[in-house]
Amino acid sequence: MNNSDWSTFLINAISNFGFPIVITGYLLLRFEKKIENLNDSIQNLAQVIREGGRNK
Repeated sequence: MNNSDWSTFLINAISNFGFPIVITGYLLLRFEKKIENLNDSIQNLAQVIREGGRNK
């Protein structure tokens, strides 16, 4: 998607859905990968705690 298409999409989305909803959607999509990485880290930490802190 080039800059012109992106700008048109963004303006249409804001006019159709409203600015707060568009920003919320953008932030959710942007931070999705970071949230998945955080979840993986928490799961790994929980496993280490269950094992008593031993390294494999």
